[in-house]
Amino acid sequence: MSRIFFLGAGKMATAIAGGLVRSGRYSAEELTAFDVSPEAAKLFTGKTQVACATTDPARLAEEAEAVLLAVKPQMLVRALEPLQGTLTGKPVLSIVAGVPITRLSELTGSGRVIRIMPNTPALVGMGAAGFAPGPDATAEDEALADNVLSAVGLAFRTEEKYLDAVTALSGSGPAYVFAFIQALADGGVAEGLPRDMATRLAAQTVLGSAEMVLRTGIHPTVLKDQVTSPAGTTSRAREALENGAFAGTVIAAVRAAARRSEELGRN
Repeated sequence: MSRIFFLGAGKMATAIAGGLVRSGRYSAEELTAFDVSPEAAKLFTGKTQVACATTDPARLAEEAEAVLLAVKPQMLVRALEPLQGTLTGKPVLSIVAGVPITRLSELTGSGRVIRIMPNTPALVGMGAAGFAPGPDATAEDEALADNVLSAVGLAFRTEEKYLDAVTALSGSGPAYVFAFIQALADGGVAEGLPRDMATRLAAQTVLGSAEMVLRTGIHPTVLKDQVTSPAGTTSRAREALENGAFAGTVIAAVRAAARRSEELGRN
């Protein structure tokens, strides 16, 4: 009997399962998975050492203590059809984007649903996720979700109504950061640095700065001021950022993503 069954073996499922095994929280033998694609199943097993079947998902779901849904939203109904009756009363974790808890409960027959919004840095063990428990989820179910997600990064419990904000901030956030890294590197290249050096310097600068925020607990404004000397290079650069409405543009991007997440959820 497995402890967690993954329905879907794509990149995010692979990241989570791999993180659970690497962290020692679960052995590969305690996890199982299913995917309709033989190629995806092979990649999943190759990266996680967890067995991934391409037939008989109902048996695997029946034998598991908990299930993690990791299929594309448009495939969810079809993927759950063979599992009817096997999920009742079991904790169901879902990383299926945009599908609300009420709908997940209807489709799975389980009230013990926890909806999760992960992000792609989980692929390198540095994810940031929010999870929202349904009304019938137990404290043990919440602990399970936290244990699973913290194996690949940070995890925060929240209410479902805030998951659109989590989606906009950390779910879509890597794209904003990648754009910033590229812009930093482009600035370095414009000043004569080789492209590879500029990109690596930019990425390491973002990584180190983020680590300072997390490790020190110091507010970003204070850290920002610590870097800024009066009338120095950073002061001049910050002036240029403010003239370009840098902060306002980022805030607008997060809010636009949140509105789009709400639209997708309604549809």
